[in-house]
Amino acid sequence: MNVPSRIQGHSNTTRHVSCVSLSGPFSVVLNWVARFGMRGMLNRMDAGLVIGVLQGELPDGRLCTLGGRSPGPVAIVRLNRWRGLWRVATGGSIGLYRGWENGDWESPDPLQLFDLFVRNRVTLGETARASGMSRLSGRILGWMRRNTKSGALRNIESHYDIGNDFYAQWLDPTLTYSSAIFVEPISPDEVLEAAQNRKLSTLCDRLSLHSDSAVLEIGCGWGSMAKAVLELGIASYHGITLSSAQKEYADARLAEYGTKAQITLTDYRDITGQYDAIVSAEMVEAVGQEYWPDYIRVIANALRPSGKAAIQYIRIEDDIFDTYSKGIDFIQAYIFPGGMLLSESRFRALAQAAGLEWRDQIDYGPHYAETLRRWRVSFDTAVADGRLPAQFDEKFISMWRFYLMYCEGGFRGGGINVSQVTLVKT
Repeated sequence: MNVPSRIQGHSNTTRHVSCVSLSGPFSVVLNWVARFGMRGMLNRMDAGLVIGVLQGELPDGRLCTLGGRSPGPVAIVRLNRWRGLWRVATGGSIGLYRGWENGDWESPDPLQLFDLFVRNRVTLGETARASGMSRLSGRILGWMRRNTKSGALRNIESHYDIGNDFYAQWLDPTLTYSSAIFVEPISPDEVLEAAQNRKLSTLCDRLSLHSDSAVLEIGCGWGSMAKAVLELGIASYHGITLSSAQKEYADARLAEYGTKAQITLTDYRDITGQYDAIVSAEMVEAVGQEYWPDYIRVIANALRPSGKAAIQYIRIEDDIFDTYSKGIDFIQAYIFPGGMLLSESRFRALAQAAGLEWRDQIDYGPHYAETLRRWRVSFDTAVADGRLPAQFDEKFISMWRFYLMYCEGGFRGGGINVSQVTLVKT
């Protein structure tokens, strides 16, 4: 489809969009300000969308086409209220969610919009990012939720302790809440459980485990990684978590291994033992940039000489990290307080400075996009079947659906990625 790179009306093409109609004694001034603001926002978005296209219907019934300079996602959006555009202009992804939650905008497939925005993250610049008071309030909220020991406990509880029964309804049978690894080319026919077990095996292979190995897992989840390493016949396993709900489930799951396995409610900063191997799958995102040095220090101190740590981590590309780190986004505000995606360059520098050699990084971004798609389908099926616990109302369900689509769009658009790396104590 050859779409002109300008805003289009019903019967003619113009760079200027008439946005709103206000009434009252100051209607002339207010209309001019509103028209100018909306027009400017739409034109900035049009200029920034160099890949893909946004096809929209405005509240006054007119149609607009933004971008269209080169092939990419085709996002279709109906803007029901002008305030939805203002929310995005001032609040970024938080404003985007609030507009969606309140019906200011709708789309037959929001995933395409998220993909589109992320794919054009550099050329869009500050367009559709939080600014002014919204950014300042985000910084304040982020500071209040920083991961001190007491803060980390509250943050983890708010996400993971909403209930094992909730997660069990839409995760795969292994109850693994991190990216799977699929056979390539990725096929919708492969069972998610098989892909999750492949991910667990891949992490195990990085650790060079043997019968005398003592293994530490930082962020043990519901115990799927623990079972994978214990089935290899290692000497001992110690998993730590701050979630009492996860500990309860993992304890029951690992009961057959007796004293070889233990799960403790322990902050990673309190680890004092020595281990041959450490594994941590998508836990470091819960640490926060302020505490990355502590996380690296713990790994370096807890590994015996020549020991290995297998880390699976989610990163946000460095081309937008500085902007991302200045405030908080939708996920940090609504889903995972205190969380922060990694900057690979910054995290790698910390690891190397601590005497940890960075080896064999492999990226799996498309695999996470497919994992999230599977979770979303399972989540929607659980909702349709009435299987989610009764305390979760429609607002909560809508928020989590948005979350799953938002994350999937991020991986499909290439702004975020997931990687495995081996850190070796030199």
